[in-house]
Amino acid sequence: MTGLERLGLWALHRIDPEHAHALSLAALRLGLVPLPGVVSTPRLETRLAGLTLPNPVGLAAGFDKNAVALRALARAGFGFAEVGAVTPLPQPGNPKPRLFRLSPDRAVINRFGFNNDGMAAIGARLAARPPGFVLGLNLGANKQSADRAGDFARVLAHCGPSVDFATVNVSSPNTEKLRDLQGKAALSELLAGVMETRDGLARPIPVFLKIAPDLEPAALADIAQVALLRGVDGIIATNTTLKRTGLSDSQRGQAGGLSGAPLFEKSTRVLAQLSQLTDGALPLIGVGGVGSAEQAYAKIRAGASAVQLYSALVYQGLSLVPRIVRGLDALLARDGFSNVAEAVGTGRKEWLSPGL
Repeated sequence: MTGLERLGLWALHRIDPEHAHALSLAALRLGLVPLPGVVSTPRLETRLAGLTLPNPVGLAAGFDKNAVALRALARAGFGFAEVGAVTPLPQPGNPKPRLFRLSPDRAVINRFGFNNDGMAAIGARLAARPPGFVLGLNLGANKQSADRAGDFARVLAHCGPSVDFATVNVSSPNTEKLRDLQGKAALSELLAGVMETRDGLARPIPVFLKIAPDLEPAALADIAQVALLRGVDGIIATNTTLKRTGLSDSQRGQAGGLSGAPLFEKSTRVLAQLSQLTDGALPLIGVGGVGSAEQAYAKIRAGASAVQLYSALVYQGLSLVPRIVRGLDALLARDGFSNVAEAVGTGRKEWLSPGL
C-alpha cells in the first residue's frame, strides 16, 4: 500500500461509511485511483462454469451495486466482478444509517436492503460495459413484490444479454423473509423459473446460487441437492452472517449482515461441506473474510474454484487485489501446482474437522 492510499483510507474512515463508499466509487470513475490492469499467469488462468478468467480472484456483489464504475473495475486486477444486487424496480433500501465499520474486528455490518437503481437503468449501463472483462449480475427481488421468485427471472430476462453470469441471491439477511426462499420447495420452484429464463436467452449464461453461512447441515444438503437437480452452474458460499461471535467493536449489536475477517472460518467450513456434498459436480466460489493471498489459497484448497472479496477493501484498499493475485501465484508455485485447478479441494479435510 502506498502512502497516498494509506492517507486516502485514513480520510475515508473519518466520515460516514456509506458516504465514504460513494466517494470511493466517484474516485474510481474519475480515474483518481492507480490501477494495475489485468494480472495473470498460466498458473492463475481459471475455467469457471465455461468462463475463462485471467485469475480466480473476483469482486463480490455490493461494491458496485449500480454498475457505475465498470471500466475502472476492469483494470483493477480482478479476474472477474459481480455487480448488484439488482431488482426489477428501483428501491431506496432501508433507512440510514445502514452501514457500519467494526474497525477493531476488520469487519462490516450492512443492512442496505437491496437499494439500487432498478433493472432499466442498470441494464443500460451493462449494455455499454467494457469488452473483455468477465462480469456478473446479482439478481434480487423487490421488497414489496407480490412475486419475489418471479423478480429474479425478470431481472435476468432484462439484463442477461449484457452479462457473462448471473447469481440468484436468496441469502441476503436484509430483506424480510428473503432467506425463506432457501427452503427446499421454494428454492426449487424459484430456480426452475430462473433456469427456464436463462435457457431462453439468445446467449445462455451460467447461473450461480449464493447461500447464507448460517444454514444447518440438513438445510445445506437440501440446497446442494436442489442446485444439482435444477442444473445450477455453481454455488457461491457465502453471503453475510447474522451471528456476532467474538466481536469487540461497540457497534457489534447493529442489525444486518456481518462480513469481513470474522466470517472467514465460518464461511470456509460451509464451503468445505458443500465441496464434500457436491463432490466436484458443481464449481464453488468462496467468499467471506478473504483479506490475503493465504486466505484466498485456503478457500481454494477447501474446494473453491474461484474466490470473491469486498469488505477487506474497506481496510486495505484496492491495491490489495494485485497483492492477493500475485501472492496466490507464488503460493501455487511453492506447492508445485502448475495451475490453480490442481489445488482445488486439496485441503478440504482440514476444514471438515469437528474441532475447527
